[in-house]
Amino acid sequence: MKPIFRYEDGVWPNVAALAFTVLGWPVGIALLGQASGWLNALGVLLVAQTLVWSAYFIHEFAHNAIFRTAQANDRWGTLMSWINGSCYASFADLRRKHMRHHVERADVITFDAQAFLRAHPMVRRVVLALEWAYIPAVEFVMRGFVIAMPFMGEKKKAARGRVVGIALIRIAALALLGWWSLKALALYFVAFLVFVTVLRFADCFQHTYDAYPILDDTPIPKDKVRDRAYEQANTFSDVVSLDAKWLNLVWLNFGFHNAHHERPTAPWYRLPAFHRELYTEDYAQVVTVRELLRSFHINRVKRVLASNYGSVQPPGTPGRADGFLGAVGVSFLTAV
Repeated sequence: MKPIFRYEDGVWPNVAALAFTVLGWPVGIALLGQASGWLNALGVLLVAQTLVWSAYFIHEFAHNAIFRTAQANDRWGTLMSWINGSCYASFADLRRKHMRHHVERADVITFDAQAFLRAHPMVRRVVLALEWAYIPAVEFVMRGFVIAMPFMGEKKKAARGRVVGIALIRIAALALLGWWSLKALALYFVAFLVFVTVLRFADCFQHTYDAYPILDDTPIPKDKVRDRAYEQANTFSDVVSLDAKWLNLVWLNFGFHNAHHERPTAPWYRLPAFHRELYTEDYAQVVTVRELLRSFHINRVKRVLASNYGSVQPPGTPGRADGFLGAVGVSFLTAV
């Protein structure tokens, strides 16, 4: 099996994690419809976790960090997008958008959600109310835009049939799930909400990059020096802790984000060791989940329309991350 994978030491970590994702997802769905509440709860956790891993494997495949050939990474990236519902955008578009994030050192976003919300007061009130209730409404607005984009002009007209076909397949699948068990359908939506929230939390606090809503390949403005020093200074590692081996796997070690940006092709299972190789224990860009939870709570509405992402105080400062508002609508799963 070694020639299949890009790195020889990745055979068993990747086989185990991919098997858990691909097999755990349907098993979790099956548990959602069982009579036992404990099995239902386990099913919600299993579905949410496999959805999270499917998303972060898309990220791994986009960097060609898993398989030796680009074709294999493309096929598996497409499979993962079908699992988590990001398949309305092609894997090529998801990868292209994410590569811009690395190359141009900016958040090149698909849709200017802030401008849209400011221009539509009624929608804004609904979105802000949902965000207050911890429902990541902006992320769903972004996903809705990906689906609607081919029907909003001629540029993406060729994708209309594909989007309609995907929608019919996914609606039929959800209808079948509801026909089998309405409880399972309701709990699947709960698990999906948990999945989006986990990704939202991770995305929220990993950068203080400038955001640019650009639909085509227009370069971002050259208004500042965006070198590697800028990249590291505006990148944060949102880990549970440096030693929380299993808990950091909740989002597939994606929290070791400075290490990822230093070497984007380093696979997920190497990132903790690579972080320790690069940075000291008191590295200022490490901001733990415990520090960030309060900010995630108190700024949940404010960040939606904020003009900047806020700032992080030096290590040891009380309330160090309280002023770190974070980003919304920058998920690598939304592209057109």
